Amino acid sequence: MIAFITGASHTGKTLLATKIARETGALALSIDLLKMGLIRSGHTALTPYDDEEMEKYLWSILSEMAKTAIENQQDLVIEGGYIPGNWKDSFDEGELENITAYCLTMSEGYIRSHFDDIVKHANVIEARLDDSELSEDELVRENAYYATQCAAGRYIAIPIAAPYDADKVYKEIMSPC
Repeated sequence: MIAFITGASHTGKTLLATKIARETGALALSIDLLKMGLIRSGHTALTPYDDEEMEKYLWSILSEMAKTAIENQQDLVIEGGYIPGNWKDSFDEGELENITAYCLTMSEGYIRSHFDDIVKHANVIEARLDDSELSEDELVRENAYYATQCAAGRYIAIPIAAPYDADKVYKEIMSPC
């Protein structure tokens, strides 16, 4: 099983990936950790703000990691915002049978009515150094983008319309297994 978990910032991707890894014994990889390791080690001149270039750079590595996990019959959860909409193009049919891509999205209504809670829980898993530029409008735009990606069939949508409960989401996505 390979699970990609993507979505807008602050949607609980890392929390869900951690839950899946703990419950199933799968390996979990945070794309943000990989990104920062590559930046801090000097293996790339890209910065954390070079999103488009960073997605291309990281995806060439991440897709090959997923293929290696499939070859080795390892369970792997890869989570982060750098999973491109055309991710399926990197895999053949046999590989795709082993991969599921999920996308966490929050509705505009949810963001507007729960913004303070979203900000309050921003550091549940990751210690965000500076979240001061986060705005409701930016979260709405980012989540709307991911919602269109889900509607286009690129990912399985996991809408967040009530207080986020990683246990509940885990049960929902693991029930077919």
